[in-house]
Amino acid sequence: MRRWRGGPRLYRIRSMWVLAAILIVALLIPIAAILVDSPLGKSFARRMDEGRGDGQSPPELRDVKRKVEMLETELEDLNRSVAGMKEELQFMQRLLEDPRRKKPTS
Repeated sequence: MRRWRGGPRLYRIRSMWVLAAILIVALLIPIAAILVDSPLGKSFARRMDEGRGDGQSPPELRDVKRKVEMLETELEDLNRSVAGMKEELQFMQRLLEDPRRKKPTS
């Protein structure tokens, strides 16, 4: 008569660890993509890029680069704001249209 041994067999434990590792990697891929595309990721990339410099650029050039990057960030923010305002304007125009007037169906 065989005696019962407590717990799963060793090959099952290994396969569960492999499955867990694959699952973690699969979940980290989209998280990494989101972080890289976020403003935080862009800021980190800029800092890493500045750190790689040979230090031979004059301080005026570094200031100009910093200002240009700040202006680009502000421009992106303004573009998002303008796009949101366009959507709001279209929504308000649809609300203000005369409801009795039917749109022609084609």
